Amino acid sequence: MKTVNIHEAKTTLSALLAKVEEGEEIIIARNGKPIAQLTRIESAPRRQPGLLRALPAWRDFAFDPAVFAPLSDADLAAEGWPA
Repeated sequence: MKTVNIHEAKTTLSALLAKVEEGEEIIIARNGKPIAQLTRIESAPRRQPGLLRALPAWRDFAFDPAVFAPLSDADLAAEGWPA
């Protein structure tokens, strides 16, 4: 791990970031005392569309369009809605 002081980090930031991209870790220090660490951020894996369909709850799922069909006046009255 390389240690640099704040002034050097400010003047050579682009070069330090290039080294971090290659996997090196860099410590930034003030008066010889470490205050920050530059490390590479690993990107999150891309999500695969349809991955949840393999779950047991989705295997038995069947879309029923009747669920979204409008209710008749009699059904609404039975549920307590005014006609």
